[in-house]
Amino acid sequence: MGHQSIRETIFLFLKGLFMGSADIIPGVSGGTIAFITGIYERLITALQSLNVVFFIYYLKGFKYSAYKKKARESFYQMDLFFLLVLAAGIAIAFLTLANILGFFLETFPTYTYAFFFGLILSSAAFVYLAHKKIFHHWSFILFVLLGFIVGYGIVGIETVQMQHSYIILFFSGVISFCAMILPGLSGAFILLILGQYEFMLGVLRQFTRLDFSSLLFGVSYLFGGIVGLLVFSRLLSYLLKRYRMATLSCILGLMLGALRKPGEFIFQDPMQPFITVFSVLFGIILVMIFTYYELVVKLTSQ
Repeated sequence: MGHQSIRETIFLFLKGLFMGSADIIPGVSGGTIAFITGIYERLITALQSLNVVFFIYYLKGFKYSAYKKKARESFYQMDLFFLLVLAAGIAIAFLTLANILGFFLETFPTYTYAFFFGLILSSAAFVYLAHKKIFHHWSFILFVLLGFIVGYGIVGIETVQMQHSYIILFFSGVISFCAMILPGLSGAFILLILGQYEFMLGVLRQFTRLDFSSLLFGVSYLFGGIVGLLVFSRLLSYLLKRYRMATLSCILGLMLGALRKPGEFIFQDPMQPFITVFSVLFGIILVMIFTYYELVVKLTSQ
């Protein structure tokens, strides 16, 4: 592996860290981070490339040699290295930030949500600027409005109380993982709505203390999430290929609608205005750093 490949792997791992950091926070989307770091469409394509055919061919290859070649061809069709490095970053972020984020949200909630507000707002601006060439048709406004209404409505849903059974956690995983890869929709917030967020955060905290008494709950949630990703990524990939302008417009609207959650919190629980504004600006600057890096990489690669 050359220096360029090592550097790209490190940056991909860091992007996974930031995605995981966002996905564990109610109100912030890991899909947004994937978008502003330039890996969103590759992520969707990589998820779509995953299939069970490889495992079938691989197992049959022990008995029939002809299937070994098919298994090898199926394996190379999948972008597994990309997904594994990204998943490693996300997993480490989940395990290390489960306690840290709880501290910040409990101790400095307004400043934390102000940071999220700046992050989402500037991310929406980046989506528009990066794809403004296709946002020329009048229907662009309609699709943005549709996405805004959906995003605004979802983040305003009140939390429901549900049991923490394996089946409930499985379906919670399906829904929240689908939200995780949609910019503007927070998988953690969906968990919060379903009444599973604090329970799953507690499971993560147990894992960090090497307490695996709730392992089956975590497995049920993760298995549901994998099923959700495999199904939903195919739908997203299809929409991006066939209805690119409409899909990106709805995503932009979702991100703008998602501003409701941090915005309401800032106004309902105001603290020192200077630090709040600084937190918003810090979120904006962080996105600018990401987008600048992506711009430099694209220019130097051309």
